[in-house]
Amino acid sequence: MLNIIWLVFAGFWLAIAYTVIGLVLCITIIFFPFGLQCFKLARFTLWPFGRAVVRKPGADRPLRLIGNVVWIIFVGIEMAIAHLLTGVALCLTIIGIPLGLANFKLIPLILLPFGREVVRRDQAQGRGVFF
Repeated sequence: MLNIIWLVFAGFWLAIAYTVIGLVLCITIIFFPFGLQCFKLARFTLWPFGRAVVRKPGADRPLRLIGNVVWIIFVGIEMAIAHLLTGVALCLTIIGIPLGLANFKLIPLILLPFGREVVRRDQAQGRGVFF
């Protein structure tokens, strides 16, 4: 039920933003991996409940670090602000409080998406769950 409410009030709009940004980033060859991250985040923001963010096995640390730093500079801060504003707006209503809190929990993933993957909650056991 929360996923449906989320989809209407936050998920659809955030997914559109991630998809548009992802398409713009995929136009260039250099930022193509960042566009793919946007598409991953768009899928997750559409239907977040019942899913978890875990460490990606075998993620190369130096590349992950460089990717996350570049991501924060070009995309991460803006999208984190979008989640913060959406979370505050949702928390203004009683029914939106769980959705607003979910937006706040997404901010660490939005800031540092490289080296993490989204899986079903039942597949996340013992894998370093972030959200």
